[in-house]
Amino acid sequence: MSLHTLSLTEALKKLEQKEISSVELTEAYLERIKELEPRLNAFVTVTPEEALRNAADADRKRAEGISLPLLGIPLSIKDNFSTSGIRTTASSKVLDDYIPPFDATVVRRLKEAGMVLLGKTNMDAWAHGSSTETSDYGASKNPWNTAHLPGGSSGGAAASVAADQTVAAIGSETAGSIRQPASWCGVVGLKPTYGRVSRYGVVAMGSSLDSPGPITKRVEDSALLLQVLAGQDPMDATSSPTEVPNYLKNLKKDIQGLKIGISDDYFEGVHEEVKASVEEAIKTLEKLGATIKKIKLFHPKYAIAVYTILQRAEVSSNLARLDGIRYGNDRSYFGEEAKRRIMLGTYTLSAGYYDQYYNKALKVRTVIIEDFKKAFQDVDVIVGPTAPTTALPIGASEGQSMFGELADVLVEPSSIAGLSGINIPVGFSKAGLPIGMQIIGPQFAEELILKVAYNYEQENPLYLKKPKIGSSA
Repeated sequence: MSLHTLSLTEALKKLEQKEISSVELTEAYLERIKELEPRLNAFVTVTPEEALRNAADADRKRAEGISLPLLGIPLSIKDNFSTSGIRTTASSKVLDDYIPPFDATVVRRLKEAGMVLLGKTNMDAWAHGSSTETSDYGASKNPWNTAHLPGGSSGGAAASVAADQTVAAIGSETAGSIRQPASWCGVVGLKPTYGRVSRYGVVAMGSSLDSPGPITKRVEDSALLLQVLAGQDPMDATSSPTEVPNYLKNLKKDIQGLKIGISDDYFEGVHEEVKASVEEAIKTLEKLGATIKKIKLFHPKYAIAVYTILQRAEVSSNLARLDGIRYGNDRSYFGEEAKRRIMLGTYTLSAGYYDQYYNKALKVRTVIIEDFKKAFQDVDVIVGPTAPTTALPIGASEGQSMFGELADVLVEPSSIAGLSGINIPVGFSKAGLPIGMQIIGPQFAEELILKVAYNYEQENPLYLKKPKIGSSA
């Protein structure tokens, strides 16, 4: 087995048993990155010198008997997380030469756990999009077919995991930006409950929505990373004091008697191949002992209007600080998508329109939250397609101002409600593109959705199938 194909769990085991060193593992991933970039364009910045230095340090610590949860594990991080001394651009030329003087809490916790940072991954600029095509550094490519998109905004992160350029990656989701690219790239993407993981040091997009989380090769890897990331942070007033459970403790227990909700509205307008694969996956869950129950949820299309108004409003507020005076370049460097979102957000918050649009959107958001609460009185989790289609061709978002909202329509409602959710691969289209299924849980139900995802993964281990990079057929 090539070192770069190892999962997080496998890599940790080999490191602990001293079968491999962190330097060897890191070198294998750096070589993989060098081999595949710029064909995939998954990275904005690669940090080979720092990575090898940290890997050597990890090997010394292990030799001294020091034990850390991620000691010597090479990871990639989305380029909207502040990294001390390492360029952080949010894939926008506004921050082209910005070097933060501090680490985001997520980065700090990963470092304290022993992470080796390989580099920062490409994304839609400011996380505005679901394709990475709004990146000022060019679109990332899907490893399963480089003529197709990896999704977004964490597209580079998902592509880097699918292409075995990293053991795992850290992304962020505002309304699908972890789960949707994970679906299109055929990997596991975990969106934690809003407030479960600190936002401190993350370049803010939608402050009431942003949720950092892991993108991994296997479900158990996501549980391991969440264990490191989760917990209250005094630097983030929106982080939750809710106790962090042991996410691995019940991971491998069965799902006998679990009640799974299915809403027909989440299958409406979904591509037939996607629909068929998800329906087959639901049968697998039923075979594993779960009870399937039809439920009625608000049609996900209603979340589009709510998200568009609230997110644009928060974007206009958050990007107002980018004035080119304190740091970064001036506002003329903003891309077209950022300008559109700033203008629409400013409009919805302006006098005369605040009540007409913004306040109304807040009220509908509450209705969506209550709708989910009601559903979870009857079922334990909700299952459905993650995205309406498989990965679309490069150029699909061109001229489509609502491309992101339509690509994320099935994950937007649960993000608006601040719920936990995870994408797992459940099949492939005839064209060989991955198909994902999402498992949605109540707030702080990460332990439960991870268990459901793990049980399915054991029955259908699609992580064994790897993309043949470079194909554009």
